[in-house]
Amino acid sequence: VLIMLGLLACGANYASKWLLMRWWQRLRLATEARRHERQLQLAVIARLANLIPALILAGGASMPELRLNPSLATVLRNVAAAFMVLCVLRALDKLLDLADLLYRKRPDSRSKPIKGFLQLGKISIFIAGALLIISTLINKNPLILLSGLGAMAAVLMLIFQDTILSLVASLQLGTNDMVRIGDWIEMPSQNADGDVIEIALHTVKVQNWDKTITTVPVRKLITDSFKNWRGMFDTGGRRIMRSLYLDQRSVRFLSDEEIAGLEELTVLNQYLDDKQRELGEWNARLAALGAKPVNQRRVTNLGTFRAYVEHYLRSLPGVNQEMIIMVRQLQPGPTGIPLQIYCFSSDTRWLVYEKVQADIFDHLLAILPVFGLRVFQEISDVAHTPMPADAAITL
Repeated sequence: VLIMLGLLACGANYASKWLLMRWWQRLRLATEARRHERQLQLAVIARLANLIPALILAGGASMPELRLNPSLATVLRNVAAAFMVLCVLRALDKLLDLADLLYRKRPDSRSKPIKGFLQLGKISIFIAGALLIISTLINKNPLILLSGLGAMAAVLMLIFQDTILSLVASLQLGTNDMVRIGDWIEMPSQNADGDVIEIALHTVKVQNWDKTITTVPVRKLITDSFKNWRGMFDTGGRRIMRSLYLDQRSVRFLSDEEIAGLEELTVLNQYLDDKQRELGEWNARLAALGAKPVNQRRVTNLGTFRAYVEHYLRSLPGVNQEMIIMVRQLQPGPTGIPLQIYCFSSDTRWLVYEKVQADIFDHLLAILPVFGLRVFQEISDVAHTPMPADAAITL
């Protein structure tokens, strides 16, 4: 009898799942819901469909015609009832996820999020469900079980304090998608800088770049700040932010001959034409005063080099052209004028990123003398050699 009852329950389970998939195929064609919404809807219905075999087992155990042993029938009914509670709990869990997904479509969802309230609801539902499942299995009133747990609450919280804190922290990490296995995280307070290789209840293991292992308590990831580099990999660009320190004594105006020579650089043709037109219009407004070089605005080697660097970066396939590309001067100081290159590589892999960055600065350091500029460095024989005032720029 038990075997036939079990086979009937399994058959009903498979039949309900088959009917569900047929209905699901029609629903997917008839609606325009997004993929995540359809998956959540299917998960809710599929978990509720598991109630059918449990109902068959519970109903069969209650039928006097089957002549089951009373104790065995009670066990079957209790197990089936506990399983039904579990199915409802899992369906409610996905239903709350679906509610959060639908709510985030609203314009005011960013300013008034409900995810925290839904998380609190999930915790309350699972606590209540756990009490119902346990009380059903032991065939006791849930209120009696609840009163007994209330008397032991203080002792249990003292004994399992670390476990409770770690459990809450793990739920927050998972729900908020703060850390995944494989993420590169940086947490100086715990001397952790590397890939996450394991996430357990109490600890998170991080393999540092020197191949050492750092074990971080889970709750530290909630109470302390850390940096997750996953966003960098997801966006497809890795930041390059490095400066060339230029000797301030090498900054000067360009002569007409030098400008003509630099126009042979294809990336500077348009810039030099536009710049000379702009300066010519400015100087023309000065009338007679514009004839004196001291009153004129003229093309500088530093400004021209800055324009060259920006155009050069925009021509490189290794630089992400959809992200910001900027070349700017920082505050001059005792180490010269910092010319900062700020852009993103198009490949986030470490080795490729370093190669792209090195190639950029190799080229810029080598072409600096073409613009009559010199890199600043500490005191040496070269540093004491004056830059000739009439040094010609050769290409």
